[in-house]
Amino acid sequence: MTQAQTEEFKAGLDGVIAGESKICLIDGDNRRLSYRGYNVADLVKYSSFEETAYLLIKGYLPTPDELSAFKKALIEARQIPTQILDILALVPVKTSPMDMFRTIISTLSQYDPEVDSNTPEANFNKAIRLIAQAPIIIAAYHRLRHKLKPIEAKKDPSSSLAANFLYMLTGEEADEYAQKVFDICLILHADHCFNASTFTARVTAATLSDMHSAVTSAIGALKGPLHGGANQEVMELLLKVNSLDNVDGYINKMFEEGKKIPGFGHRVYRNCEDPRATILRECSRELGIRNKNTKWFEISEAISQIVVKRAEEKKKPIYPNVDFYSASTYHVLGIDTQLFTPIFAMSRMAGWCAHIIEQHANNRLIRPQAHYLGEKDLNYLEISKR
Repeated sequence: MTQAQTEEFKAGLDGVIAGESKICLIDGDNRRLSYRGYNVADLVKYSSFEETAYLLIKGYLPTPDELSAFKKALIEARQIPTQILDILALVPVKTSPMDMFRTIISTLSQYDPEVDSNTPEANFNKAIRLIAQAPIIIAAYHRLRHKLKPIEAKKDPSSSLAANFLYMLTGEEADEYAQKVFDICLILHADHCFNASTFTARVTAATLSDMHSAVTSAIGALKGPLHGGANQEVMELLLKVNSLDNVDGYINKMFEEGKKIPGFGHRVYRNCEDPRATILRECSRELGIRNKNTKWFEISEAISQIVVKRAEEKKKPIYPNVDFYSASTYHVLGIDTQLFTPIFAMSRMAGWCAHIIEQHANNRLIRPQAHYLGEKDLNYLEISKR
């Protein structure tokens, strides 16, 4: 490696431009997140997850007819092969939902009629199937590991992906506000530029591997606690604190012991709160009020105030990220904590597929170099002399 290359080295590729994309813009300085040029705050207010998924994948907002056709295709794809259900029933109940999801998505490729085709049409069709099948897989496994029979997905055109998922978990219709909040959560998690899992998907896609392989790679990256797994850690923290009276002592002790508080800090939003967290804070607050269960929001707020204040005192500002308020939101919706990260994957499926399609459309193998730190020019010693 040359001296110039050494000087350009950035740990974790921090700040390095690793590619070009028209899908997502993150403006950390101005707390702005946009999909295809549209502010995510506007999409949350006016759009739906289905429309947002279409925007991400196709590159533009659909007409009424295009959106209707897209929704119809998603509903028709709300089914998984019976063989997949049989495999799900054999997965040990101790297996984490994320481990299951990674394995089943990979296995699902064997039943996809277009698995080996990377044409734009085939990839669009596969994206539809993956977006539609992901909720079914997650809900079915959740019920099976709790010794419950999986619930068949609704084919009702009025049943959104968000509403249908909540129904498949419990067999009961969630109220209209709960459906709306969950739809907002899906929109907010749908994409976030070259995050670890998306970049992993693009690296795999850049080898001209298929969409299922690239998505499987992404799921493996998302599982880590420094990426998608953080939302589960947030809820586990909230459950340990359990009361407003315990917040000060518990969180201050974590600071004194040098422990990381999950749900805070972001590589891009360094000096401000993640704009997605701002939206989810309101969702958590309002949902708690409507469900007469504000405990988890109140604990979250108290933790946030302490963390932000202590960080400011150290002149190292840190703010809530998307994981922090999604935890209390999902919990009040009645969602099992171990499903938090799979739900992240379920919503991010739209973004992953969009990036895989974009990578295939203008492909170049992603092959960075490393800053070598090892020994050089060693003399080989025969084994008898070592």
